[in-house]
Amino acid sequence: MAQDHGHDPVHHQGTAGAPVHHHAHGHTHVDFAEMLPLLVLEAELFSPAYTQAARWLREQRPEPGLVVDAGSGPGVISCLLAETFPGARVVAVDAAEPLLAQARARAARLGVADRFSTVEAELQNGIGDVEYPADLVWASRSLHHVGDQRAALAEFVRGLAPGGTLALLEGGLPTRFLPRDIGIGRPGLQARVDAVHDEWFTRMREELPGAVSEAEDWPALLTAVGLRHTGTRTFLVDLPAPLSDDARAFVVASLARRRDGLAEGLTPEDVTTLDRLLDPDDKASVHHRADTFVLTAMTMHVGVKPE
Repeated sequence: MAQDHGHDPVHHQGTAGAPVHHHAHGHTHVDFAEMLPLLVLEAELFSPAYTQAARWLREQRPEPGLVVDAGSGPGVISCLLAETFPGARVVAVDAAEPLLAQARARAARLGVADRFSTVEAELQNGIGDVEYPADLVWASRSLHHVGDQRAALAEFVRGLAPGGTLALLEGGLPTRFLPRDIGIGRPGLQARVDAVHDEWFTRMREELPGAVSEAEDWPALLTAVGLRHTGTRTFLVDLPAPLSDDARAFVVASLARRRDGLAEGLTPEDVTTLDRLLDPDDKASVHHRADTFVLTAMTMHVGVKPE
């Protein structure tokens, strides 16, 4: 299951960073394999925040033997975890084999393949068939793609060793790319897009197999499945203007997916504004604007399994 960053249309790592709520003409199905280039680009751009989060975890759990990335997608964060915990074996778990293949290739390129492996599994069934209980399970914006989140968390806990740590990245803030008033269209465009996306997200959750409504009180959920909540911390992604070429490409791709997926819920004026923002021949587009940025926040909730 790729990772979704917040409830943002892109946030999803794979089918569990980072990315990702993407939309296809009003439908709520998410094809993470089709989103592979954007998932990789987003996770790489957001890596400084993920690195901070992983280092914070290392302060609490300095030498895990087995680290599992639950909902790893193409493995950008899985490999980052391998670098952060050089003594650990890392297992990337995802439901999409094409993304796992990318994860294995990335591990080989980065020289960590000797202690890196993948498991194809649906997250509602936990962390899959790993060799032994995990010391650290990382689940970044993947849990909300599972119908019964509490049951999935309980399965994660079942796969944890006594004293093991679960790091759950859920919540945070939507990603913003532009000022409130961009000089074209009605001010406040991104806030209105976020509101339409929230409605889409609700429908997506309702249509998942075995969907159970659950208040998004993540520390309470960790406690409910038998963990001791030990901390919550938010990490900032701040890519100010002027953007790099990669960051600008990410903004273009992200806005294009939002325009395509959410147009039915937006006003004609807002759709027209998005079209102008995406038109490479329009000087007011994000292809050319000097005021384009990337700003978001990701929240991590940590729980520890009793000894």
